Amino acid sequence: MAGKIARDSVELDIAALLQQLKKEMPKAVPEVQWTMNFALAYIGIHHPSFRKQALALGEEMGIYRDYPVSKGCTSPFAPIWINEMVRRQRN
Repeated sequence: MAGKIARDSVELDIAALLQQLKKEMPKAVPEVQWTMNFALAYIGIHHPSFRKQALALGEEMGIYRDYPVSKGCTSPFAPIWINEMVRRQRN
């Protein structure tokens, strides 16, 4: 889904996806939660009109907020990830 969000989202209802992520992501099993986090980040990175919602949802859920990250790597915490990738696109 994350790949489709990034490359070919014409047929996707991004607003509905955000609602689904909000509802299902907090209680998903770790493997599913990880892939859902990619979808959330990719919405924020590749869809500027939904960026604020993706950032707010990431903050609200707090998933991966305290995930340990090696120096020089980007955190999987969606708000950090989104902001860093957007910054890199601008440079």
